[in-house]
Amino acid sequence: MQTLIDGGITFVIALQGMGDWLIAPMRFFSQLGTEEFFFLVLPLLYWSIDAGLGLRVGFILATSNIFNFAAKLLFAGPRPYWVSSHVRALWIETSFGAPSGHAQHAVAVWGVIAASLRKAWVWAVCVAVIFLIGFSRAFLGAHFPHDVIAGWLIGAAVLWAFMRFWDSAAAWLSGKTFKQQTVIAFIASMIFVAVGMTMAAFRGNYQLPDSWMQNALLASTETPDPVDPNGIFTSAGSFFGLAFGLAWINSMGGHQVSGPVWKRALRYVIGLIGVLVLWMGLGEIFPRGDSVLVYTLRFVRYALVGWWVTGGAPRLFRHFNLTTSASD
Repeated sequence: MQTLIDGGITFVIALQGMGDWLIAPMRFFSQLGTEEFFFLVLPLLYWSIDAGLGLRVGFILATSNIFNFAAKLLFAGPRPYWVSSHVRALWIETSFGAPSGHAQHAVAVWGVIAASLRKAWVWAVCVAVIFLIGFSRAFLGAHFPHDVIAGWLIGAAVLWAFMRFWDSAAAWLSGKTFKQQTVIAFIASMIFVAVGMTMAAFRGNYQLPDSWMQNALLASTETPDPVDPNGIFTSAGSFFGLAFGLAWINSMGGHQVSGPVWKRALRYVIGLIGVLVLWMGLGEIFPRGDSVLVYTLRFVRYALVGWWVTGGAPRLFRHFNLTTSASD
C-alpha cells in the first residue's frame, strides 16, 4: 500500500505541474459528480425528458452512495494532500479517500444513461465524462490514482447489477399494493442505515495519524471527519423518498413527460423551487451534528426531497395541467 501511496503522490504532483490553466476545467468536471449537480439533473430528466431514465439515475445514485460510504470506511484511505504537503489541495474533502465517490458515481450514473439510451455518440460522451471526472479528482489532489480506479471498478459492478436486476425488480414491485411498496422501500432504507452504521461503528475509534491531520489543516480550516455517519442518512432518506413518491404517484396513474417544450420547462422551474426549499431551506433550519435527532431529521429532509421529485412535484404539475398521468 505504501508503494501505491508514494507512487500516487509523485503522479499527482506531476499532474498539478501541468499548469494552473487546468484548475478551472478540472473543477468543472469534478462538479459533474457532486450532489448539487445531480439534484439539478435528476429532476430535469424525470419531470421533462425521460421519466424512466430519471428513475434509474436517482435510484442508482442513492444505491452507489451506500456502497461508497461503506467502502470508504472499510479501506480508510487518506487523501493525497493529507499525506504530502507538496500536493496542492485544490478540492477539499473531509471523508476518507478510497474509493473515489466521484469516479464511482460517474460510472454508475453516466453509465446507466449510456446503457439506457444505447446510442454510440451517447456512449462516447459518457465515457469521456467518466474519464475526465476521474482524472480531475487526481489533478485536484483529492484522490490517488488507485482511489479513482477502485471507484471505477465498484461503479461498474453497481452498474452491472443495476442493469441486470432493474426490470425484474420493477416487475415484481408492480404487483404489490401502494402500502406494500412503501413498507418494502422503508425496509430497504433501514437496511442501508444498518449497513452504514455498522461500518461507522467498525471505525468508531479511528484516529487519523497526526501527520495526516496536520497536512489537512495546512490546506484548509475544514477538519477531516471521515467517520461522520450523516452521509448514510442522506442516501437512505433519498432512496426511501424516491421510492415512496414513485409508489404514491403511480397509485394515482403515474407521471408522463409528454407535452410542449414550454410546459416541460415550466415544470422544471416550478419543481426546482420545491427542491431548493426542501433541500436548502430545511438544511438551514434543521440542526447539524451527531445525534439520533440530527440523523432522523436528515433522513426526513432527504426523504422529502426524494418524494417531491418523484411524487409531489408531478402531482402539482397535474393539478395545474402541466402534465398528464400515464393512464390518460
